[in-house]
Amino acid sequence: MSDVSAKILLVEDEPSIRISLSEILSDVGYLVRLAEDGFSALREIRQEMPDILISDLYMPGMSGFELFSVVRQRFPVILTVAMSGAYAGSDVPSGIVADAFYAKGGGVEALLQILQTLPLAERHSVQTSSATAPLWIYRSESDTSQGAGIAIACPECLRTFSQDLSRTADQTQKTQCVYCHSLIHFAIALPADSSSLSPLPPALAEDESVPKVANQYYYY
Repeated sequence: MSDVSAKILLVEDEPSIRISLSEILSDVGYLVRLAEDGFSALREIRQEMPDILISDLYMPGMSGFELFSVVRQRFPVILTVAMSGAYAGSDVPSGIVADAFYAKGGGVEALLQILQTLPLAERHSVQTSSATAPLWIYRSESDTSQGAGIAIACPECLRTFSQDLSRTADQTQKTQCVYCHSLIHFAIALPADSSSLSPLPPALAEDESVPKVANQYYYY
């Protein structure tokens, strides 16, 4: 990637390494933002998407291994560089979803060379849902009493956590992910009440243009 004015998000839990690499990359013209772990990196990406993500692999909270998997799934247009002192060589270690690998201690010139030669990934951005669009969670009526528990998969960090219901079904509720602290709107959807449904009239039931559904009910 030849454009040295590209926006870089640098993720590193060790402050001295984070600051020194940031200064070097800024000196050569990159626009650098910093994050100390995977969760803070996702918050930065929500604020502004970088062109390149450089992340350490071993970090507390959300590691680089997990961060790269989330970014590839949710923000596939971002070019990614994994870095670690636990691996040698220039090849991306097996199981790491990244475009390139930088071995710590290999010299900053090696990192700059990687950035200059990053492949232009032919991936397209994934359309993400609106922050206010609720997640619909389907439960039976007997499971929606106050205090009942549900499982919510966070659309930001993709981790799953449990949540107690605080209101009745069909009301939009909100909570925070216990991992990345992003705001999540959700609503409970109940199965349709068969008392509010009527069988299809015979003429419609015989019409092949009408989609056939279980028990052939329709709303009125």
